[in-house]
This record gives sequence, structure tokens and C-alpha cells, in this order.
Amino acid sequence: MPSPPASQPLDTDASDVRSVVARYRRAERAVGWTLALLVVVAFLAAVVAISFWPGVAVGAVIVVALRVPVFRRRGSTRLRTDASPGAVVRRFGSARPPNLAFQWGVADEVRSAADTAASTDAATDRSAPGTDATYEFSYLLGLKSVELDLSVDVSGRDAVDDAAVGESDSDHPPVATVEIEGTADGRPWASYAATVRETTDGGTVVDLELRPTRRFGLRRLPQGRVAERYYAEALAAQGYEVVERSVSMTR
Repeated sequence: MPSPPASQPLDTDASDVRSVVARYRRAERAVGWTLALLVVVAFLAAVVAISFWPGVAVGAVIVVALRVPVFRRRGSTRLRTDASPGAVVRRFGSARPPNLAFQWGVADEVRSAADTAASTDAATDRSAPGTDATYEFSYLLGLKSVELDLSVDVSGRDAVDDAAVGESDSDHPPVATVEIEGTADGRPWASYAATVRETTDGGTVVDLELRPTRRFGLRRLPQGRVAERYYAEALAAQGYEVVERSVSMTR
């Protein structure tokens, strides 16, 4: 994939980002409905082949097998952008990190800690202590909702100012490291570490690590494949090029 142009801003509100997220959302829903249809077909086939109650048992086994947490995801990604290291650190340390575009892009509401502090309803906020951002999702026609809380920690803040970036030595040490911890309804959801470095040509490299914090069921595999399909596009729309990416499944 070609490198994003130097003039492209790191803009999470750009129409290109919304377009990629919308395509991802449509594909994800199609895959989800297809998986559900396959389960129904398997159930009906079992009923026809044997009898009703054994067929129900087969359907139950399939549903449980798809939902039981059996694997974790780990991975590493190297990103390249022409933006300054300071701008990149600020973006990854914001309420809308570039690598989570598929989350904040489809959320019904995104609340940052600053927004909550300024709100008159801060006393009724349900976010966990230490939360820097909260994404709220609703489903089943609004009957159920899930909140994803993000805790962000930036180390090396003294080096984040653009004026100080040029003082890096020839080995290009990290300008800063951004730690992102996500919890969904109080349970671990994901953990990321983004290490930001300046390049020799004045650009920025980000080494993004995905840490295995929770297990997923097999039903998440198709969703993960869809996300991989649009991952590089979502980042390119924000001004980043995916130079290297490796994702693996572990127990």
C-alpha cells in the first residue's frame, strides 16, 4: 500500500475514516448473519437427520463451541507517518487512538475524561476510576448496552513537545510510549503499547504491540478476519502506512 501523502492530517473525523469504518461495519454484520444462518442450517439438518431433541442437543453443542473462550490474540505492527512524533503521541494518547478506529468509529457515544469532568452529569458517570475514555455500544434494538473503558498512560512526556524531538541521538530512541488498557464491563478487553520514534527523514515510526489479555470464542474468528481486511485502510485514512504486521493466535 502506498504511503499516505505528507499533507494528509491525522484527522479522526475525516470522511475517509468514516467511509472505511462503514464498510467494515457492513462486512462485519454480513459475516455475523452468515454465521448465525449456518448454525440454524446445521440445527435443522440435525433435526432432519436424527430427531428433534437430539437435533436441539447438536445445536446447543455448536453454540457453546462457538462461544467458549479458547484463544488469545497477540501481535505487532509497525506504522509509518510523515506527521511529527509529538502529534502522533497526542493522537495515540487521545480518546480516539488510531488503532481503535473500528471501536470509536461504530460506538454510539464516545466520552473522554475531559468531557466528563466538564459535564454537569459527572456525578452519575458510570466509568471506572482512572478511565480516560469510554465507548458506549447498544444492541438488540437498544435493549442491551456495553461500555468499553480505556485507560491511557503516556511515558516520556518531556520528549513529546515537537521542539524537543530533534534532540534524539543517532539511534533514534523512543520519543514516548503510550500504554492503552481496555476493559469491557469491568473485564479485560485489550492491551496495547505504542512506542513512538522519529525517523532520519523527519517522519515518525510507531511500533504497536497487542498483548494477549483475554480469550475469544471461535465465533470471533470471522469478525477478526473482517477487521484485518480493513485495518490498513482505516490507518491509511488517518495518515499512517502499515509497514509490517504480524498477528497470531495462542491458547
